[in-house]
Amino acid sequence: MTGISKAFGATSALSGVDLGVAAGEIHALIGENGAGKSTLMKILSGAVSPDAGAITVEGQPFRPRDPVAARRAGVAMIYQELTIAPDLSVAENICLGSWPARAGWVRGRERDARAAKALAELGVAIPLATRAGDLTNGQQQLVEIARALLGSPRVLVLDEPTSSLTRQDIDHLFTVVRRLAARGVAIVYISHFLEEIQALCQRYTVLRDGHSVATGAVAGTSTATIIQAMVGREVGDQYPQVPHQRGEPLLHLAALVGRPLPRRADLVLHRGEILGIFGLIGAGRSETARCVFGLDPVQSGSVTVAGTTTTRWSPTRMLARGVGLLSENRKEEGLLLGRSLSDNITLTRLSPYATLGFIAAQRQQNAARTWIDRLGVKAASAEQPVGELSGGNQQKVALARLLHHDCDVYILDEPTRGVDIGAKATLYRMIGELAARGKAVLVISSYIPELLGICDSVAAMCRGTLGTIRPTTEWTQTSLLAAALAHEDAA
Repeated sequence: MTGISKAFGATSALSGVDLGVAAGEIHALIGENGAGKSTLMKILSGAVSPDAGAITVEGQPFRPRDPVAARRAGVAMIYQELTIAPDLSVAENICLGSWPARAGWVRGRERDARAAKALAELGVAIPLATRAGDLTNGQQQLVEIARALLGSPRVLVLDEPTSSLTRQDIDHLFTVVRRLAARGVAIVYISHFLEEIQALCQRYTVLRDGHSVATGAVAGTSTATIIQAMVGREVGDQYPQVPHQRGEPLLHLAALVGRPLPRRADLVLHRGEILGIFGLIGAGRSETARCVFGLDPVQSGSVTVAGTTTTRWSPTRMLARGVGLLSENRKEEGLLLGRSLSDNITLTRLSPYATLGFIAAQRQQNAARTWIDRLGVKAASAEQPVGELSGGNQQKVALARLLHHDCDVYILDEPTRGVDIGAKATLYRMIGELAARGKAVLVISSYIPELLGICDSVAAMCRGTLGTIRPTTEWTQTSLLAAALAHEDAA
């Protein structure tokens, strides 16, 4: 890709970007949220047309009319938000868009044979008749890759493929990616996890503000060098510390049992405290947060907020009590993608802008802009639909809604999912500032360095049970992972 440029109205998304990937190479595409990575890959995959520039694949000019034409030409893309059809079978999902048919009738045996062959190439065994919606996130990711393999791609783009996978699924995915590269497939790998890039990729290209600013070999390039290229400046402490002091108890869970998870959760969260919960996917950590907030049914136990025990749970009641939840599923639960940034940010607290049932739009937009500026959300305006933003900027908007609501208890489930390194430091500092203001913050994360870097204390969740809460200084990455795997509270 040479000299690629693209503008949306007055906004320049890409300006003269260059990207070259060799056959058999795993090439990292790195950049902050809004740097232009998604737009560049949408151009490569045929979803967007460039304003200028040229693309060649194996030396031949390449300018697809749409994603179907790109796939037929050997370029496939797997997006961060999976495109699985949950009510179709595994075989139907793999062959979606290219079902073998005769006279309008699908040839089931041939479809299943094609799907089985694609899965065999990945070295995985998933029953073809299984409903895709019943699979784990990791299995759904592999089904998407199997679908891409049907067209024998020469170029495969993976956009944040590990953002919701377990460690085991990540290891399996890396094995599959290396196997595809060994077959000569050129792979573009987009990730905010630099440790993944260092473990998997041979070369990298950094985008910043729509320009390609650095490229080179991953080996021998320090993390600090890559980060500086991403943000255009040196990033200080990755986990900035804001002094805060623990106060009185604010949230108390006593023998909380949900249906089906958690099996038991006991904790006390104080004002001015940042408490972390670590666990593998399926351990019950998100289910615990959903039970507290009233999204999932509670079988037994109690939730006490500021001395008042809750017996009837609902998100409306919990918000009224000052409890806010940042869902890990921003696409379906955290945002209204078709509505504006200002609507999403102010949605749960519109009273300051309402008179006799009418919203003062200008005041609402001004309030939204305050949070847009403070969190560094890259958007054309406060009235832009949230669905048009990058995933990381969408996450910032979801968090801005809780900050605008001014909760007392913040339950943050995977708060930095899809957020770039520079923005993570901003969010970590903001979490510290919340604690300094006497807010209580519960952080749920599958990224151990994050929890050990920002939390005062951490607990591990295993098989639906929340383990012992300990000061962060008493945990190591190894002991925390061991506790999550076997519920061992060994130091």
